Amino acid sequence: MVLRFLWAGIILVSIPVAVAADETKSDTVVVTATRTATTADNTLASVTVITRADIDRQQATSLPDLLQGTLGIGMSNNGGPGKATSFFLRGAEADQVLVLVNGIKIGSATLGIASFQDIPIDQIERIEIVRGPRSSLYGSEAIGGVIQIFTRKGGGRFTPSLSFGAGSHNSKKASVSVSGGGKRSWYHLGISQFETNGFNACTGDPILFSGCFTIEPDDDGYQNQSGSFRIGHRFRNGIEIETHGLRSNNETDFDGTFVNQSETRQDVIGAKLKVPVTKKWHMSLDLGTSDDKSKNFLNKVFASSFDTKRETVSLQNDVSLGDHHLLTIGADSLRDKIESTTVYPVRSRDNDGIFMQYQGQFSKHKLLLSLRKDDNEQFGNKTTGNVGWSYLLNKGLRAMASYGTAFKAPTFNQLYFPFFGNANLVPEESKSTEFGLKGKTRWGHWSINAYQTNVKDLITFDPLTFLAANINKTRLRGIESLLSTHIAGWRWQAQLTLQDPENRSPGTNKGNSLVRRAQQQLRIDLDKKMRKLQLGFSLLAEGRRYDDLANTRKLDKYHKVDFRLGYRINKTTLFQARIGNIFNKNYETAEFFNQDGRNYFFTLQFQPK
Repeated sequence: MVLRFLWAGIILVSIPVAVAADETKSDTVVVTATRTATTADNTLASVTVITRADIDRQQATSLPDLLQGTLGIGMSNNGGPGKATSFFLRGAEADQVLVLVNGIKIGSATLGIASFQDIPIDQIERIEIVRGPRSSLYGSEAIGGVIQIFTRKGGGRFTPSLSFGAGSHNSKKASVSVSGGGKRSWYHLGISQFETNGFNACTGDPILFSGCFTIEPDDDGYQNQSGSFRIGHRFRNGIEIETHGLRSNNETDFDGTFVNQSETRQDVIGAKLKVPVTKKWHMSLDLGTSDDKSKNFLNKVFASSFDTKRETVSLQNDVSLGDHHLLTIGADSLRDKIESTTVYPVRSRDNDGIFMQYQGQFSKHKLLLSLRKDDNEQFGNKTTGNVGWSYLLNKGLRAMASYGTAFKAPTFNQLYFPFFGNANLVPEESKSTEFGLKGKTRWGHWSINAYQTNVKDLITFDPLTFLAANINKTRLRGIESLLSTHIAGWRWQAQLTLQDPENRSPGTNKGNSLVRRAQQQLRIDLDKKMRKLQLGFSLLAEGRRYDDLANTRKLDKYHKVDFRLGYRINKTTLFQARIGNIFNKNYETAEFFNQDGRNYFFTLQFQPK
């Protein structure tokens, strides 16, 4: 299996006609990989950056729609817009992926995952995806990597914006925003609404206890109302202050036996202070809180509620030790709290961490060392680290290698949920190794990365005790290949992920593939701009996957093609049209949960130039 992956990756980067592509330009600045600003070309991590221009060009109507097929990311969705969506980064579990909004940790402290389906895409400025372990900088959860979302910032002259959209399933969208601030200030204020009648989310089987365990052949709608703000100022002495906020109110219908409706709210609010203490010493302080609230109903009758809160404080010092040498020392504190109609014997916990990172360059060598110690109120001390190295082989060609450890603390559900939780659980732990090459040529740029992650003490359901237990082991290995080029006026972007997420736990399922992870995934994007007209196509192809640990319930491989068009009517008005799944392919990313067939969406945007 590994040799097959390796040869596929070698073949991929040997073909300069865009078999794969990197969405991230080499001079793009990223901060998530090291908690410091550096260009994608200089970072020793595998990163992808999706900008606002990419979002507008792809005409995505939701965050899952935007991220599907992105390098290293696998996705499962339970039946369309607003339905439960999980992302598997490099094959890691959905709760082993850390998600940040403007530096603030988000996600449910009970479920352990972020509600990607409810994060409003109209409020997003940029997304940074870092593949590989980052617990040495962020603590728990970053086994597979980190996804950080930055809300829209503003700056420059005063700019209002207005857009309307409509499409399949009686879908409608509207957004309005204003931004500006000048040279040393910035602000953005925006609100948006999206609603759709949806389609039948699930074709469950109540007799075989499959899918949603019920038959409800109706359309399952979704509504999202959101708003965001981001306001900041840089004083003449270099001090920066900023505050930001994001809110999403949601109503979702779905198919289920115990609940089939939910009302949820996502809140993130924070503040940042940056102080240049000296020319070589810069200090920053971040404060923030995120809320994940839900009320659940069965046929409009209240059934349960969950309210989780994450409060974060972080202090960071960046000290220059000379040209090309940077030392980062910091500390942070996280408090998780829950309120629920479900009884939890423990409803809060604290985690304090200290971390240190060194980045240096010696001639053609680059080096990264990071170390972190976490003190968790429930699980004691955990130490994690990362080592990264790269070497410039020749102009435009660089080799890289890294090793890192990570951990994830059990969620409140895994510890205490009635008839499932086990208070004796210990954190999951991982060790990861990665090797890569990346290069820039006259026809484009490319990269290839091979990795392996071993995870132990994985938490899963134990059929002997009918409780959660640390009994699983997994081995995640794969190759990711990227290339970017222009051919005949077309911009080619493609991304190939080949992975083998294997269950290594003792028993009959040892050697099987992990649930809902496709072993092959390819996405190719083609775009061409012609004066007032812009055309684009996207191809997404994914291999087979399984929906059970025994690998007896197979989900077939599939491919789908999307088409997009943009036409600038005048300097202030843009018309966009998107047809998704042109060939009306029938597919599932989770067994019995339906995905949309052929669909369309039209948008009209107004913005002064």
